[in-house]
Parts: sequence; C-alpha cells; structure tokens
Amino acid sequence: MQGRIVKGIGGFYYVASEKGEVYECRAKGIFRKEKLKPLVGDYVEVEILDPEEKTGNVVKILPRKNQLIRPAVANVDQALVIFAVKEPNPNFMLLDRFLIVMERQDIPAVICFNKEDLGQEEEIKEIVNIYSSCGYQVLITSAAKEAGIRELEEVLKGKTTTVAGPSGAGKSSLTNLLAPDVQMETGEISKKLGRGKHTTRHSQLICLGKDTYLMDTPGFTSFYVEDIEKEELRHYFPEFLPYEGTCRFQGCTHTHEPGCSVKEALKEGKVSSLRYENYQEIYKELEEKRRY
Repeated sequence: MQGRIVKGIGGFYYVASEKGEVYECRAKGIFRKEKLKPLVGDYVEVEILDPEEKTGNVVKILPRKNQLIRPAVANVDQALVIFAVKEPNPNFMLLDRFLIVMERQDIPAVICFNKEDLGQEEEIKEIVNIYSSCGYQVLITSAAKEAGIRELEEVLKGKTTTVAGPSGAGKSSLTNLLAPDVQMETGEISKKLGRGKHTTRHSQLICLGKDTYLMDTPGFTSFYVEDIEKEELRHYFPEFLPYEGTCRFQGCTHTHEPGCSVKEALKEGKVSSLRYENYQEIYKELEEKRRY
C-alpha cells in the first residue's frame, strides 16, 4: 500500500492511505542502517501486517521533493509563518531568520499577521509594506473576528503548506477555523495512542480538502541560521537582488564597503532599515561563528 505519513511519535508512523484510513506503522531497520528517517509529509510504501487493526511496516520512502531540518518535514510546497500584530509583539528578527531558512531551501514563504483587531491601522500598514516590498505575500487575519480566513484558504488551496510561528500568535486558533473537524481526523490516532500520554506537540499533517494539506508544527521561540556562510547571506534577502553586481566592489557584502548600492538604497528608503539592521546582526553572528 502507498500512503503519506501524517504524524510520527515515539518510533510510530501514522500513514494515511488514499482511502483516508490511518495505519500505525513501524519503520524497517534498513532506514537506520542507511541513516534515513521517515518524516511527516513523506510518501511511503507500507506492508500491511493486520488489516483489521490497521498496523504495518514502512518499507520504502518514495523520492522527496524537498525536506526541512527544522521543522523536520518533507514534500512542502510553501511555508506559512504566523505572527501576531500585538500580544505578543512581532519579533522581526525571528521572522527574518525563518524567511532566510525558507529562501535557502527555495520554499516560497507567505507571512500572516494575526490579531488584526488588536493593532493600529497605521502600524499594520507599515509592517505589510516592509515585507510586501521585499516580494513576500502578506496576509492580515483575526482569528477572534474570523477575518481574512477566505483569503488564507485561497492561498492554501491545492498545496502542502508547513505552518510555523511563535507560541501565542494564534496558530492553533487559525488552524481550528481552517479545519473545524481536525479533532475527528486525528481521533483515530488519539485513540490508538491513548489520550494524555504525549504532551509534547509533534508535527502533523492535516487534510483541508483535495490536495490541500497543512503541516502543523510545534511553535518556535528561536531560530538559528546555521550552516550558512556569511558571504551567501545577502542572497537570501530578496530586496537586495536588484542591486547585485551594481556595487563598486564585486562580491560586496553590503556591510562596510564604500560604493555599496544596497546602502545607497537604504539611505533613499528603498530598503527597509529594520530588515537591513537584522541582516547586519545575522552577518556579524555568522562572522563570529566562523572565528571560533
């Protein structure tokens, strides 16, 4: 049988068949030998052990379109990152780190600012402007008022979207609005696991409709940009790309060099100072890391 892993907990993988039945599976030892770990979102082949009890073994992982390290998921079409407009205030450094990781993986990112009802109109406009001028699609929602949900549904349609964001941003409230019957869908898994056994949140794949999946991943509070050389960082800020090759020095890092087009654009207000400051801070961090 072929299916897709919708959840993985403590060595068990829950695989949804094309008919929507969920099988509780273990992974064959061969994966350990090959240092390959099945991920939520993987398309897999399963050998069924008990059709009544719906148990089986994952025997093969089908080729992946892509995979993320954090959150550890596979076969993603896009990422939706949710931050609150207020309560808590958005941590733009955290948001920019997330966007860098997605840019590096070549996964389109959509930004959603929730709790519109708590923010000032001018403030919200400014935030939207900063990120949409970098080429990101920005959505404004209010889970409390059920506003902006239709637009969100349109963006998700026909895609597998990994959803991330810091705790308190309203990720769960939005997910519940998008998938009101999610409890029913995961009921089969909860029953098998026994409620309350696992308090840790795990990544899970929620079906919203035909070919439309949400990958709900645990909230994050920090996001380290690892394995990136400081010289390549500039490529992950899309608003710098129009100036690539126009600076006085080839391979300009846009930090300290004279005759830098990005710094010129910053002075003219064409590049956001908030984004540029975050860029500089992350650049310094990568420089320090290399030193040690």
